Parts: sequence; C-alpha cells; structure tokens
Amino acid sequence: MNFAVPFLGLFLSLAYIILSGLFLKDRKRKAFETDGKYIQICGLIGIGLLGVLGILVLDISNNNTMKWFWLGFTTVAIGFQALLEWWFLKETKQYIISLFVLILGLIYIITFMF
Repeated sequence: MNFAVPFLGLFLSLAYIILSGLFLKDRKRKAFETDGKYIQICGLIGIGLLGVLGILVLDISNNNTMKWFWLGFTTVAIGFQALLEWWFLKETKQYIISLFVLILGLIYIITFMF
C-alpha cells in the first residue's frame, strides 16, 4: 500500500482531465461558478475537516483501517462533487464524468490497496 496512496490523487486528477477532454467538447463549467458556490465551499471545508479528523483519530499504521478510510473518503469527496454537478450543472451531463472517475478511483483502491 505504500506506493498506492500518493498515486491515488494523481490517478484521479489525470482520469478527470482525460475523460473531460474526451467527452466534454465545450467549455467545462464548474459548480463553483453557479449558485452552488457557498454550498461547495461549506461542503469542501466539511469534507476536509472530516478527512483531517479521520487521520488524527484513526490508527494510520493499520493498513486495513487506512484502506477503508480511503475508500470512504474518496466516495464522499467525489460523490459530493458529482452531486453538486448534477444539481447545478444538470444540462451539461458533467456529473457523469465525476461518477465515472469515482468508479475508477474505487477500482484503483480495491486493486492496489486491498
């Protein structure tokens, strides 16, 4: 698991960039540019605090605990992004890209961390 965690963020970022480039031909809008700006800020702060609190409370030396933490954290973070995109950018279908990236991230975690 030592090599897999640092590459998780890189993998998810590259997957999102590549999939967005392939399937979204027009300008990619962000939920931050809509009425969901404050919901996204509050949600990301909450998810960040949840992540920091999870790292502080959980036993980070236990590989099994950290595997489940990363599964949950990835699901919550990307799921929240997909929910905001569905809610505020429904006409662009951009949320489908986020859901696909979530699936790829979960497959990555299950493949390389379990």
